[in-house]
Amino acid sequence: MKSAPKGDGKGKLKIIPLGGLEQIGMNITAFEYEDTIIVVDCGLAFPGDDMLGIDLVIPDVTYLKNNIDKVKGFVITHGHEDHIGALPYILEQINVPVYGTKLTMALIEHKLKERGMMRNTKRKVVKHGQSVNLGCFRVEYIKTNHSIQDAAALAIYTPVGTVLHTGDFKIDYTPVFGDPIDLQRFAELGKKGVLALMADSTNAIRPGFTMSERTVGKTFDAIFAEHKNNRIIVATFASNVDRVQQIVNTAHKYGRKVVVEGRSMVTVMEIARELDYINVPEGTLIDIEQLRNYPPESTVIISTGSQGESMAALSRMAASLHKKVTITPSDVVVLSSTPIPGNEKAVANVVNELSMKGATVINQDTHVSGHACQEDLKLIYSLVHPKYAIPIHGEHRHRMAQKELAQFMGVEKDNAVIINSGDVLALSEDTCEVIDHVTSGGIFVDGLGVGDVGNIVLRDRQNLAQNGIIVVVLTLEKRSNQLLAGPDIVSRGFVYVRESEDLLEEAHAVVVDAVDDCLNRHVSDWGKIKNVIKDSLSDFLWKRMKRSPMILPIIMEV
Repeated sequence: MKSAPKGDGKGKLKIIPLGGLEQIGMNITAFEYEDTIIVVDCGLAFPGDDMLGIDLVIPDVTYLKNNIDKVKGFVITHGHEDHIGALPYILEQINVPVYGTKLTMALIEHKLKERGMMRNTKRKVVKHGQSVNLGCFRVEYIKTNHSIQDAAALAIYTPVGTVLHTGDFKIDYTPVFGDPIDLQRFAELGKKGVLALMADSTNAIRPGFTMSERTVGKTFDAIFAEHKNNRIIVATFASNVDRVQQIVNTAHKYGRKVVVEGRSMVTVMEIARELDYINVPEGTLIDIEQLRNYPPESTVIISTGSQGESMAALSRMAASLHKKVTITPSDVVVLSSTPIPGNEKAVANVVNELSMKGATVINQDTHVSGHACQEDLKLIYSLVHPKYAIPIHGEHRHRMAQKELAQFMGVEKDNAVIINSGDVLALSEDTCEVIDHVTSGGIFVDGLGVGDVGNIVLRDRQNLAQNGIIVVVLTLEKRSNQLLAGPDIVSRGFVYVRESEDLLEEAHAVVVDAVDDCLNRHVSDWGKIKNVIKDSLSDFLWKRMKRSPMILPIIMEV
């Protein structure tokens, strides 16, 4: 990429990822040409271990708010949380129409209903093969396969050429439901000429082809055949309707009743059944209340929690916190997923808890990825022949792997571009360069508060979690500044008070000296008094304990 003078991007297509390019999650990308902006996806990210108390992270859309007049709509590729989860929060700030396929839209509508936002949100269901016109763009939906139904790639026709955005995809020639990926359409677009390919990098470091979803069905069959005298519990992603379908099929074949457990699993099942995306034989599904009416070996429980999430059904079962299901040594638990990067420890904990209760845990060959491996990506590159490659959806190492693969497939070295969230990539028929950077990043959602917890609050939470807190309370007389009561010292999470009376007495003496010193010098500014107390106490504690708790002096006046 040549570092040409930074232009203003006039007459160029600007591609602006606002999230999703340093992590798996929070995918959202703006496409802008003069007075038109469309936004592809609007996902959330789940908090890391260091984000204490945070429930979700949503993208910072300051750039879209500042250019609200240009924004024509959200075009959504598929219904996973990391692509639709932030929509209800963002639509409150940027109320524009939302476009998506049938199942994707049903999942979005479920979220909007929960928040009472159905009436003022315009929605349009788009079929594969159909296009929508938004400003100077035309967006065509192309059928792909993924670990959720109705996934789509988007061909975005712009004044400077065609950009092909794959969304999350895999190539499955034998999907459980519906048609295989429309490779013919990819080839036709490639023949006409594709300016840039933005492809899913999640599995770009994995060699080979991604296995078909059907191969998991064979594994289930073998597990059910082998464990005819055991209850079987299968944990998987709620959104993977095809996986649930295969478990239901196998259960029916072996004459078992099925219980669906976990809020998100129940929701997705209801939506998929309404849309006829899942076929459950009559009498197979039973309510969890009816479990005790059947012998354990004639039941299957399909549950959430395959990622070790503490509140999900499987984790509650493993920790003996589940009201309806108790794990016994005769249970067989199948984990039908691989841990998302960062969740390995949580999954290992759940597996350990299950095996301590005597259950058999199976996780071999019980999952196939929903993302394209190297050979699948090569096929797409060979069909599409893009001039520019812009790897998306993945951590840096995943995107670097796709960059190398693109070059191997004939994309010129300077034309395979790694960009980061917030970069403004300007694209024309013969240039591709980052010309600017806009505000991007995550906004923390804590309970009902959106954005009221920032980095400073998080830093305080980490400090409190690591070092504890000491509160110093004293009462001063209003005019004379005489000390009427205190100073009293209260500590939490610092030392166990009953065993550290000597230390706290010494600390008390240090604070008394500091307060006396201030009053003798007639310091009447409370801010200064607080700082003197803080400094002297923190020096003392550091020398004695090599610890720095948070110190909060509180002064009351009478």
